[in-house]
Amino acid sequence: MSRLIYHEVAPDAIKGLLNIETYTRNSTLEHSLLELVKMRVSQINNCAYCLDMHSKDARKGGESEMRLYTLSAWRETPFFTDKERAALEWAEALTLIAQQHISDQLYETMLQHFSEKELVDLTMAIVSINGWNRLAIPFQSEPGHYQAK
Repeated sequence: MSRLIYHEVAPDAIKGLLNIETYTRNSTLEHSLLELVKMRVSQINNCAYCLDMHSKDARKGGESEMRLYTLSAWRETPFFTDKERAALEWAEALTLIAQQHISDQLYETMLQHFSEKELVDLTMAIVSINGWNRLAIPFQSEPGHYQAK
């Protein structure tokens, strides 16, 4: 059971994250890429609510079950493009940034696959999902009820 419904308790506080979400959704980044990144970050953070939501959104957007099932082991599979691999590595590095700094090599890899603006947009998507995870987990948002639009 949820501890509280944070978006009802403090709707003005949530507007900032919603604005980032809208911004990244309207960016030039592929919807499928954004969903993979949101899923991977939510796996790292163990956010059941967001995993439920983004797996449903990804499947509705045409993502394969096989890729979703193997996402946590993306390095060991042939199912992801080089661009997706770069985005997943960036997402992991940013989510775990307290454990390691972002290397120049990773940054250069990112610029091979993304324009500077796309890299900022991708980073904002990662900031956003980490924020949502940090709301859903402590307030125990209940998974299982989300319906993909």
